[in-house]
Amino acid sequence: MDIDVKELQQRLANNDEIVLIDVREPHEHQEFNIGGQLIPLGNIPSVVEDLEEHMEDEIVLYCRSGNRSGMAQHFLQQLGFTKVRNLEGGVLAWIDAFGT
Repeated sequence: MDIDVKELQQRLANNDEIVLIDVREPHEHQEFNIGGQLIPLGNIPSVVEDLEEHMEDEIVLYCRSGNRSGMAQHFLQQLGFTKVRNLEGGVLAWIDAFGT
């Protein structure tokens, strides 16, 4: 189940309970981010234990375009995370909709 930028922006504005994770690389995160915790895609397997406390929580993953976060979404779903969402279009869609 994916989420679009407008829904995510509204959910963040409402302070909804969301675990927001940026799966891009550190230099991408420094250039622009929407407030997510940085966990690069390659590091996801090594931090699964830390994420297990959010097994039933809504997790929104994002990257530049939605590809890497889609891979992370699939990985976490395979491990039993039930509410993992991918930001459609990633940061590029966010910038298109809201600017930087």
